[in-house]
Amino acid sequence: MATLRERKTYREQVLQVLYEAVEGNRLLGITGAKLGHDLRMPEQDLAAACTYLAGEGLITVDWEPGNTPAMVTLTHEGIRRMEADEEERG
Repeated sequence: MATLRERKTYREQVLQVLYEAVEGNRLLGITGAKLGHDLRMPEQDLAAACTYLAGEGLITVDWEPGNTPAMVTLTHEGIRRMEADEEERG
């Protein structure tokens, strides 16, 4: 099981990769397989990160059997958060 620091890092990585992949367009998404491949994250940790972020209202997830994300998209709130983070970084 991932540590708290790892879980937080995984969540941020999911948001960042998703935001970059969809270029801030909430009508676009990324498959869970591509997300997992790009992040090289254990499946269980990817599912946990997606579950958490969906619970926070930052992403939506269509699930495959076995608790595997099939398609992941940013919500309006998720895009706003990533844009705010981007503005802070300059």
